[in-house]
Amino acid sequence: MIYLLEDDDSIRELVTYTLISVGIDAKGFALPSEFWNAIGQKLPDLIMLDIMLPEEDGITILKKIRASAALKKIPVIMLTAKGEEYDKVLGLDSGADDYIPKPFGMMELIARIRALLRRTASDDEPAAYTIGELYVDPEKHIVTVNNAPVTLTLKEFEILCALLKRQGVVMTREQLLNQIWGYSYDGENRTVDVHIRTLRQKLGDAGKYIVTVRGIGYKIGEENGENQTF
Repeated sequence: MIYLLEDDDSIRELVTYTLISVGIDAKGFALPSEFWNAIGQKLPDLIMLDIMLPEEDGITILKKIRASAALKKIPVIMLTAKGEEYDKVLGLDSGADDYIPKPFGMMELIARIRALLRRTASDDEPAAYTIGELYVDPEKHIVTVNNAPVTLTLKEFEILCALLKRQGVVMTREQLLNQIWGYSYDGENRTVDVHIRTLRQKLGDAGKYIVTVRGIGYKIGEENGENQTF
């Protein structure tokens, strides 16, 4: 599945129609809020982003994707009417995998999408984590406890992956806010505590592995179970 975030109706409809016509599943979104809602329901195989958007610009969205444990491996192509070298460099430096200035040909776009999907498919998959009865596969977005599937929101999943990636290391509330919600997030630190509480509840028996370090933050506690990464 490919997600296209493009506020120009004609471009969005043409690209999605063309992709579907050649056998590539695609969904288009006019607003970043619609895009984020879809991300929370299903992760795409590739994302195409316009730079100039309402609500939130494409570079900001790209930075949030690259800062997210659950999303950072998804390939991103930037689509923009801006053709200046600065904009291209900014997009690539921010983590874009490819950059296509408008106007562009549909056949070229399809070829570059397929090439990027082939290239990223050959990359090593991220590690799957097992701690006692808890199993997490970041690539497949799978969480199980005692082999039973656990359904998490995107933020809960991102928090869990962030803690697992740094097993045994304490992450402060500020670090989690910055990594999961982005540097522009200006909410209260209590947001992290609320999400940790619901995450523990959903994990049931495995919730014990999320350890509170009083006055600092949280970590995945190695002392609570056998820890493996493979």
